[in-house]
Amino acid sequence: MKKLNFRPSFLQILYLIIFIILFAFIIYTPTLIKGPVSLTPKFILEEETFEGSLICILFIISILILNLYKREVNRHKELITKINGEKKKVEERLTDSEQYIAVLNVQIQEIKSIFNTIDKYPETKDGLKKAFNFFGDRVIGIVNSEWVLFRIIDSKNQRTVCEHFGSRKGLKHSYPHVSNKMIIEKETVLPYSYIISNPKNLNILVACIMPVDKITNDQHVFIQAIINEVTKLFVILNSLYYKKESNLVFEDYAVRK
Repeated sequence: MKKLNFRPSFLQILYLIIFIILFAFIIYTPTLIKGPVSLTPKFILEEETFEGSLICILFIISILILNLYKREVNRHKELITKINGEKKKVEERLTDSEQYIAVLNVQIQEIKSIFNTIDKYPETKDGLKKAFNFFGDRVIGIVNSEWVLFRIIDSKNQRTVCEHFGSRKGLKHSYPHVSNKMIIEKETVLPYSYIISNPKNLNILVACIMPVDKITNDQHVFIQAIINEVTKLFVILNSLYYKKESNLVFEDYAVRK
């Protein structure tokens, strides 16, 4: 067990010195005073009276100094308590900052994996499916959901052009039925949350649907980036050049109202 070294404060030392001086005066008062004390020619104090008065005064002074000492000690205790409280707040903020930095580092790695893993654009429908699987796993990891649904909707006729449903490994879930009209009109589709693509100059809308109640701002930014990436891949794959090369045909699904 570590031995604690007690170091008295300046206030304690000062009080001890003053108390010793007063105590010495009280003890040696009978020795210092010999005979009656003449304050004025007519006012003379007897030795016992003067000694008792002086001792009483010194005793009162010692009590006042003790009260002052206690007051200062309490003030220092309050100050120490306040400092400890501020220290605890700073430590909590530091811990929160470290946790946020750790989460941020994970998110940065997640962003790198999103944009650096795919080294070439898909040229076939199977290639697009692999991209959907990859991005679906990223979304499930970001929002900690059990499944994710990517849906590409024709903005004009509100029909589903293409979609992908993926779930966490080892889990099976029934297909969620979400209205395309509600997504296009940006209506709430409880108990799900969804994020849609940004580009407004396209005839398609890409939606990412998840079984979560709330999405944080950071999660929204990452998923929005994934949706934009999916939009870009689909547009490139469905371009005139790849249509000629691969003869891709995307069958429309039934309208989901």
